[in-house]
Amino acid sequence: MLTTNRRTFLGSLTALATAIAAPFKSTSSATPQQPAAISGFGQTGNPYEELGVPTVINAEGTMTVLGGSLPHPELEAVMAMAGRHFAPIADLEVAAGNRIAQMLKLPAGYTALVTAGAAAAMQSGLAGILTGDNEKFIHQIPDLTGMKSEVIIQKSHRNPFDHQLRTTGIKLVVVETRDELRAAVNERTAMMHFSNFANATGQIKVDEWVRLGKEYKIPCMNDAAADTPPVSHLWDYANMGYDLITFSGGKAIRGSQCAGMLIGRKELVPNALLNNSPHEDTLGRSSKVGKEEIIGMVKALELYLNEDHEALSKEWQGRLEGISRELAKIPGVSTSYFTPDIANHVPHMQITWDAKISLTPQEVSKMLRSGKPSIVLGAGEGRPGLAMNSFMLQPGEDRIVAEQLSRILREHSA
Repeated sequence: MLTTNRRTFLGSLTALATAIAAPFKSTSSATPQQPAAISGFGQTGNPYEELGVPTVINAEGTMTVLGGSLPHPELEAVMAMAGRHFAPIADLEVAAGNRIAQMLKLPAGYTALVTAGAAAAMQSGLAGILTGDNEKFIHQIPDLTGMKSEVIIQKSHRNPFDHQLRTTGIKLVVVETRDELRAAVNERTAMMHFSNFANATGQIKVDEWVRLGKEYKIPCMNDAAADTPPVSHLWDYANMGYDLITFSGGKAIRGSQCAGMLIGRKELVPNALLNNSPHEDTLGRSSKVGKEEIIGMVKALELYLNEDHEALSKEWQGRLEGISRELAKIPGVSTSYFTPDIANHVPHMQITWDAKISLTPQEVSKMLRSGKPSIVLGAGEGRPGLAMNSFMLQPGEDRIVAEQLSRILREHSA
């Protein structure tokens, strides 16, 4: 049921504009509570096993289907603090966005919005472009009567996540060449969308795409969800001129799996929030992000920015080399290293073997997954054999991976 009216809507809009200039301050005087002792469900320390769902050793990376990443203990503590207070969510969102802009040293005129993952950032960001701050349009979407209705995207940039764009009611106009893009621009064009991980596959690269957007005065969005590290990507695309950029908070940044970020121009980001929770009768109401995730996203970024990224990369590479030394003892097994150019830009190891071992990579992956402990390590990155990374492994798990993988390959070696 609609519980807002014109007055409350405009009041919210005024509050957003005010909060952009003046960060939110909590005045709660609630007494912090001590963590409660756990009884019943969870008392074993492993609620997953209590539900009959085995945990896995993750050698595949920050995959949403595995739960993203593991948050820093300090982050968990700050999120627990946030859960003990109430705060006006719209004001909190704007204040958090201001803080994020400061931390990332974004260009003047940019801010951020904490969203329910990068997919929600895509949806709300486009919705804000379509509706502006027009209350009628916000309640009407995905009926685009009276609004622009097309988004231009390169054919090689189509992927399952553009479903988030299509939920707004827009039509995707698919192009391959610069001439096709120029011909596609018309009075119905609302946005140009770029899938950052597909930069190498499209004819129009990341820098030229935004230049063309500027030429035609069309907002450009860059979906860079998994594209940290390097950490500089958090501000590179804003400095390049993209109007909106999306990031996942629950991958390498190691924030809450339920959080992401929409970074963008101050004239666009508030409209994205108006299309999102906590506002009712909006497309993004179902993509609720809680006060704990908003606070947690700020803390996760602080922790991520202060990490020694070079030292971490060396640590991840060292884990892979340790596994490689064990595998090298098996006749016919070879390893090599690579780092994806974009998305999951961390050290990876490719594992191959010759005909002495009578197993396919898919069979090895299945055996590892069904073992105890269960290990997720699969074929990937379009390469032969198995591919793995180590940046989501917990201490000691690299040795378990080496032992289990060596055992399987030895047992099936001629």
